[in-house]
Amino acid sequence: MAVAPVRRFQSARVAEFKESVIREMTRLALQHGAVNLAQGFPDFAAPAEIKAAAQQAIADDLNQYSITWGAKPFRDAIRDYYRRFYQLDLDPEREITVCCGATEGMIASLLALLNPGDEVVVFEPFYENYWPDSQLSGAVCRYVPLRPPEWALDLDAVRAVFTKRSRAVILNSPNNPTGKVFSRDELTAVARLCEEYDCLLITDEIYEHIIFDGERHLPPITLPGMRERCVLVNSLSKTFSVTGWRVGWVIAPPDLTNPIRKVHDFLTVGAAAPLQQAGVTALNLPDPYFTGLAQNYQTKRDLLLGILEKTGFRPMVPKGAYYILCDISSFGFKDDLECCRHLIESVGVAAVPGSSFFSDPADGSNLTRFCFAKRTETLRSAAERLERLGGPSR
Repeated sequence: MAVAPVRRFQSARVAEFKESVIREMTRLALQHGAVNLAQGFPDFAAPAEIKAAAQQAIADDLNQYSITWGAKPFRDAIRDYYRRFYQLDLDPEREITVCCGATEGMIASLLALLNPGDEVVVFEPFYENYWPDSQLSGAVCRYVPLRPPEWALDLDAVRAVFTKRSRAVILNSPNNPTGKVFSRDELTAVARLCEEYDCLLITDEIYEHIIFDGERHLPPITLPGMRERCVLVNSLSKTFSVTGWRVGWVIAPPDLTNPIRKVHDFLTVGAAAPLQQAGVTALNLPDPYFTGLAQNYQTKRDLLLGILEKTGFRPMVPKGAYYILCDISSFGFKDDLECCRHLIESVGVAAVPGSSFFSDPADGSNLTRFCFAKRTETLRSAAERLERLGGPSR
């Protein structure tokens, strides 16, 4: 008896999805034994205090579900944290939702607040998740290019993409991959457009304390008139070197928090209970921890900038986050993909192709991204290997 063939099942909304290029580079780095300067995670230890707090929480049997939108002690700690750093008063019962990392916070927010056909303004180059998140939400991305090497924002170009279907702006500052820190004037201009077109401003602020050269992070939610239309996404991951914990949060006014919580509940139920308890310790670390974080990362940034310049790359100096974008056009590679494969397979260093951060891959074909959230020994090992590259115009 003939067996009927199984139909191939795939949702149309994911038909254009590809493997994350960033995580693909990590996989190839492991395969070839390359130094991984691709994926954005530290290779050094998280603070001892928060590891001990997580261990104690598990020992104390905080191992069952917390309240779906976050354990009260952690939500209270988030409230106190924003009051401490930004003089922002939040209601933890109505405005804070704890999620499984900023990644879930972003997709939960878009699913909860957008309808199919809504338009979302995205500044590019952009973190690679924003386009798939928009696709899953049925939204349409409208891109605004930032101008290198300072990644300047052209306000006329921003205004030009707004339409009557504009529903939200996604803004990441400090920015991955450029390291741009949006200025008060730029944020205010974007905020005024959001008011004019009755749009939400969804901000990804996970690099808020990793900031250099006297720059300051300004959450747009603190700007006049923006409290009611801002959705702030953040997490423990980058500030506390715990990218594997997947504990984040979304801050929004009550009328937006309510649908976000509904989506969050059915996506993941809740974040890990013992790690939320450890998050209380993390958010209450003393001020020197946060200032020291920026200083330590600036030292690492400057070390990798020197390595890349010596090797023949043309790095663009980031003002925040922990990545460096480099112009590779002088090396003579066909494109960024060929360059990154050569770096991994022949040099032994992994980077991310710049094309993965653009809506049109050709716009990033002369760029690669390196991560400096690594031990000094790791960066020096990369330096030794990069000497094999042989300089520009191979």
